[in-house]
Amino acid sequence: MHERSLPASPNWYCSRCSDVSSTGVLGVGAKNIIYLVEVCASSCRVSGELVGHKGLVSGFSFCQHAGQNHLCVSSSNDGNIRFWDSDSKTLIREHTAHQSPVSAVHWSPLDKNLVVSGDEKGIVVCHWYNTGDTSSFFPEPRTIFCLTCSPHTWSCVAVGYKDGMIVLIDVSKKGEVLHRLRGHDDEIHSLAWSPLANEVALFSRPEDSEATNGIATGEERGCYLASGSKDQTVRVWSTAKGKAVMTMKLPYLKKRGSAVDPGVKERLWLHVHWPKGRPTQLVSSCFSGELVLWDLTKTGKHRWSLFGSSSEGQNHNRIVFNMSSVQLQDGRELLISTSMDREVKCWDLSSLDCCWTLPTLGGFVYALTFSPVGAGCLALGVGDNMIRVWNTLTTQNQYDTRTFWQGIKSKVTALAWHPKREGSLAFGTDDGKVGIYEVFSNKPPQISSSYHRKTVYTLAWGPPVPPMSFGAAGGKSSHSLYSCAGEGVILQHDPSNLSGEASDIDTLIKDTNNIKHKLSPHTDLRWKPDGKVVAIGNEDGCIDVYEAPSLRLLCSIQQHHKIINTLRWHHDHSAASELHFLLASGSSNAIVYVHDLRSVIENPPESPAVLTEPYRRLCGHTNKITSMAWSPHHDARLVTVSYDGTAQVWDVLQEEAVSNYRGHVGYLLSVDWSPVDPDVIWTGGKDFTLQEWRVSKQEFTKPPKGKKTVDLLEKVKANPKLKRKNKKSSGAAGATPPPPEMNGESVRGGEKTGQEPSDEDEKDEVSSTNSSIPPSAALEPYRRPAAAVKSKDKADLLKRKKPRSMLPVSTSMDHRPKDELLQDCITLASVKHSEATPAGCVPGQGEHIHLGLFTDRQALHRMFEAEEESHVEAGHFETVVYLRLWSGDLEGALQLATEKGELNDHLISIAPMAGFEVWSRTVEAYVKQLCLQEQYLKASSHLLSINKLYEGVDLLRSHKLYREAIALVKARLPEDEPVLKELYTVWASALERDGHFSAAAKCYVAAGASFDAAKVIARKNDVPSLRTAAILARISGETALAQSLALRCAKDLAAAQDWVPAQEVLSSQDSLLVHRLHLCVAELLSAVLAPVVPQSCVSSHTWTRTMMMTSPPGERRVRLQDRVRGVWKQQFGVSQDSAGHHSVRALLQELKSAESPTPTASVPLRQVLLYSSLHLTRSVLSWLSDDDDDDEQVMKELWRSVSWFRDSGNFSVSAEICRMLFPEGDVGVCSRKQHIEGEEEEKEGGEKEKGEEEAAADSLQAFVLQHRLYERWWSLSADTQRVPNGDEAKEDEAENGASSSSSSSSSSSGRSVDDKLDFDASPLLSERHAACQAAQRSVREIQERLSSMVLQHSSRAQGEQLDADVSSSSSSSVTAAESRETSEAGERPAETLLSLSVKMSEYQKHLADFPQMIKMFPHPDVVECCLVVLHLSKSSSSVSESMRHEAKSLLRKYGTSPSVLKASQSFLTEPEPVTVTQ
Repeated sequence: MHERSLPASPNWYCSRCSDVSSTGVLGVGAKNIIYLVEVCASSCRVSGELVGHKGLVSGFSFCQHAGQNHLCVSSSNDGNIRFWDSDSKTLIREHTAHQSPVSAVHWSPLDKNLVVSGDEKGIVVCHWYNTGDTSSFFPEPRTIFCLTCSPHTWSCVAVGYKDGMIVLIDVSKKGEVLHRLRGHDDEIHSLAWSPLANEVALFSRPEDSEATNGIATGEERGCYLASGSKDQTVRVWSTAKGKAVMTMKLPYLKKRGSAVDPGVKERLWLHVHWPKGRPTQLVSSCFSGELVLWDLTKTGKHRWSLFGSSSEGQNHNRIVFNMSSVQLQDGRELLISTSMDREVKCWDLSSLDCCWTLPTLGGFVYALTFSPVGAGCLALGVGDNMIRVWNTLTTQNQYDTRTFWQGIKSKVTALAWHPKREGSLAFGTDDGKVGIYEVFSNKPPQISSSYHRKTVYTLAWGPPVPPMSFGAAGGKSSHSLYSCAGEGVILQHDPSNLSGEASDIDTLIKDTNNIKHKLSPHTDLRWKPDGKVVAIGNEDGCIDVYEAPSLRLLCSIQQHHKIINTLRWHHDHSAASELHFLLASGSSNAIVYVHDLRSVIENPPESPAVLTEPYRRLCGHTNKITSMAWSPHHDARLVTVSYDGTAQVWDVLQEEAVSNYRGHVGYLLSVDWSPVDPDVIWTGGKDFTLQEWRVSKQEFTKPPKGKKTVDLLEKVKANPKLKRKNKKSSGAAGATPPPPEMNGESVRGGEKTGQEPSDEDEKDEVSSTNSSIPPSAALEPYRRPAAAVKSKDKADLLKRKKPRSMLPVSTSMDHRPKDELLQDCITLASVKHSEATPAGCVPGQGEHIHLGLFTDRQALHRMFEAEEESHVEAGHFETVVYLRLWSGDLEGALQLATEKGELNDHLISIAPMAGFEVWSRTVEAYVKQLCLQEQYLKASSHLLSINKLYEGVDLLRSHKLYREAIALVKARLPEDEPVLKELYTVWASALERDGHFSAAAKCYVAAGASFDAAKVIARKNDVPSLRTAAILARISGETALAQSLALRCAKDLAAAQDWVPAQEVLSSQDSLLVHRLHLCVAELLSAVLAPVVPQSCVSSHTWTRTMMMTSPPGERRVRLQDRVRGVWKQQFGVSQDSAGHHSVRALLQELKSAESPTPTASVPLRQVLLYSSLHLTRSVLSWLSDDDDDDEQVMKELWRSVSWFRDSGNFSVSAEICRMLFPEGDVGVCSRKQHIEGEEEEKEGGEKEKGEEEAAADSLQAFVLQHRLYERWWSLSADTQRVPNGDEAKEDEAENGASSSSSSSSSSSGRSVDDKLDFDASPLLSERHAACQAAQRSVREIQERLSSMVLQHSSRAQGEQLDADVSSSSSSSVTAAESRETSEAGERPAETLLSLSVKMSEYQKHLADFPQMIKMFPHPDVVECCLVVLHLSKSSSSVSESMRHEAKSLLRKYGTSPSVLKASQSFLTEPEPVTVTQ
């Protein structure tokens, strides 16, 4: 076997095409072969191949069970499943249960006999190794991409499909589907089971605990399953729950200097691997070849780690297809990965570093050559469009290989090292390109500007010949580069000036040797090492030897009779000088000739000599010779490689075979002898491998001779005609030589070995590693004469299916017996030259139908009629049409084609010849035919040809091709065409239904419906859409709509505190000035409230910031209304003296139409700000107005502005706004007339009802006083830490009542003179408001009790009686009197629905007796204010004794709730209560 080798590249786009056994043997599917590689932590070695598949290997898996770890299974796209013994490298069994290409296979890690495979049709097959039985299932009608057997439940198999579905099936229940896992929306590339048999490992993550409720019961025991998909996500699934518990998006790791690839998703392959013993770690591939280790217990950027991050150059540089891991005996765990970059890498899972890299080859090895300067530096020219340079002598890395691909766009078919300059490597390619690489630099190659038309077969360095004048003295290279290509031309290139034009040496040969005829195409050339002569091989088998530099012909060797494939001169460092003149040649016949040219070279003849006998003849190969090499260590030792699949070592002088190497599969193409080891030879060939082998270790000495070869030779000798026939066929399709034997046995699939490569072989080179990418044009990997190329083209034509005959009946008459054909000649002569037609002979009919072609036109028409009948019976109506066309019956031909649906563009093009009516009718029929074929655009175009424009437009519109219909109308019809507007409208409606609002708006604009355009844009209801819609409506003249949309947009911006754009939107509409004033007030209000309620402001105006700088938060003297009026006058030109559309009356009238909803606690604070600022704006405008009616609205609007904050539950904001509006505490200053006088003491029933303005002022003043009262109380009560609000205040008072009472004496003793209140709090103790509030509380309590009673009744079972005891559901009595009665009786009497309803009506009647103004403009809670006054009186002398008595009296009368009773107990027990009548 071989020592070292580079194997073929692993196949691409397969879910599991590589696997590693527990003993450290890696199996990789490449082409139709499985390569076995022994792996360890430091190195690897290719140990053998498993050969037998006819199609590409699509899957491979080892058996991981002890005692069977040498067994493995593989699948192929030919539908076969093969079981192998990796130790003996033999086939055990083959299954053919699949009828379609197999896409995945896996050997169960739990059952040592179970193998599961799936094919592209969705069939899943179970193979039992011990019995050889199979069973098939069809769980889903989808294409299978991958599958994997569970390591915890033998019967559970996970199957991934092309459409993103994952299905868990139970193979023990005939493929019953356990779960369908939906979540991915593209191909499932890989599946991997967790190594743990439960779902506890990931419970440290919150989302996983939530997904499984934190409990893993025995009934729901499952296992995690990981999946990788083309949708760029990795998901972890719970098989117990049947749903995903984790989704990980691939990180985009942009490489340095690389651009974003728009097609990255199309080229993504996401493989996942769950290493054994690592339940919380998952390995996945990434976009550009990176490997990522996911920590499933973490989140964010710390969730993943990158392999190979310790140093650059460790990662793959293209997508990764497969990963597998193995744990060595020393405890190290290795991960093996295969990639599109044609490298196999080994990783240490502990350090995440790369241990070693195994290069692989993705094409035929066309050329290999060792550098004559750098010892052990081997260059490879490969069919995967790359050059590889391998330092074969390194000890640290036995696969120290560099890859060169820049400037190479096709297969590398020829290589040549510079004989003197180290690292200079010339290359030739399949597309005729010649270039030079400097392999020890990072520079791109130099490319010759002179291209060959065909494949470059040979490159050679040699001395320059005219017309190029080189020379070391001139500072130029002393060597030229010569290239020979498939067109038969040899070009001489200047390596120092490859941009210059290369010269054709045929010109010099003809001039020097006075040759007038055309030279035979050249196929190879080789300079003698001393540079004195050059040998050139030709297509006709002749070898010409020329003398440098004039290229005078010395001799012509005419021993070969087929194309010359290779020439080699013996090296000139041999001890025997006579060997320096030996030239070996190989051609397309199997014999190697060695020529001794000493006499010709040392004594050149005057005229060219002709040599017809070789010096030595080496026989043994059974097919064409492709390459050869002389041993640099021996004298006259030669190695040759051939299409027979072997390499042969010869002792030339003895004409003996020394050793034969048979390690390759398929024909060989290149060979070279090791420059350092005389026993080592390197070979490469069709099997995509480079192999190193030793001459002394080979079992065979001669090439194999198959039985077919012997039989064929015997037949040729016995039958010379067969030989001629074979020659003729070989010119078209190539000979069919026998298959070679491998190690004494016939190779499977060897029928093609030895023949010229078929198209299948050529495509195989490109597509074997990539079944999903279409193959490019393939290259013939050998010399082929030009004539052969032409004959191959002819062969291709012959292979194609012949077109159907137009005249089959008459043609069949030419295949009758010879006698009848001769009689036809006599009959035809009689018809042509005799007046009387032979009896029974009617040319063109019956038995003489074929004679219609040779007589008159009538006979021809009769023949056509007969042929038509034949074609009609056979259903060939198209042929009948053309026969009628030929006979001149154009209308009949068109009619028939119309009836049979056989119309085509050609018939339509000639239809006008039959007249306009026929043409028009035919076109209409063709249009119907095209519509049935869904070719609507083409059908519409044909309607235009007969001037049916409207019909064409209707056709396009009916099939929803609106864009094309509009384009057609605009191109052919006037602008005011009604159908155009209709098309725009219909298309806009369709676009609007589909949610394409912008496109629909353009259609509406084009149709002149600007209103609809603005409305449809505004449907999205976001700020950009509303702004655009408003601008569009304004431009189009839709003023009302523009104002409405601009106002909506501005309100949305204002709600987001984005004030500047909000004003800009409104500024475009002059009629929206009042709304700009409203937003100005809202912005100012937001700014002054910022210290109390901090809010994120997106943008603000400079005048707002200026106002805040000039008015610090502590300043209380400047009213907010004054600030607003100042900003209005300065920024908007609105003042008391404004006129026109800026007049205050007009602005106020316009703003009155703006609606404001009822305040509730659920309204967000930002919306409360806008609503409150609306009323404040109205108040300021009313103040500026000269109208008395407007002046009356000032207080009402101020009251509504403050009440918005109070009623929405923002007590502190309400207090702050009161301080801003009334810094002096007097609301009367807000009226221009200042007619509000001080309040007189209220007397029950003795006052006239106040007006709305006065009632609003009283209510507003009361709330201002309440805030000031609380502020005074909080400043004196150091123990109070939180802000009471409503009932909270009462609770605080209840809790602090006792302590306040106990400390009253001490507080009173410490009162100071300065503690007096600076305001009159008596308006807060209004008895009329206290009575009204008590009645309202009683109504609310009864309503709650009634609703509770109804709820209890509805919840009871049918037939139960309503429980009469509802006293427990009430927490307080209706009135103070009832409370006292209840306390005396000890128990509340039972109440019924009737009694409660009676009470409700009484209280409602009592509530109706109160003045409307009291209910419309309420005061603060009087009872609450009483408690605050009493608390304040204990800590301060500012409360008068009369006010204290009045507060106590109101508490006794109206404080009936339990919390108030508890809080007021300490105050009401004091002696001598004083009753205050208001």
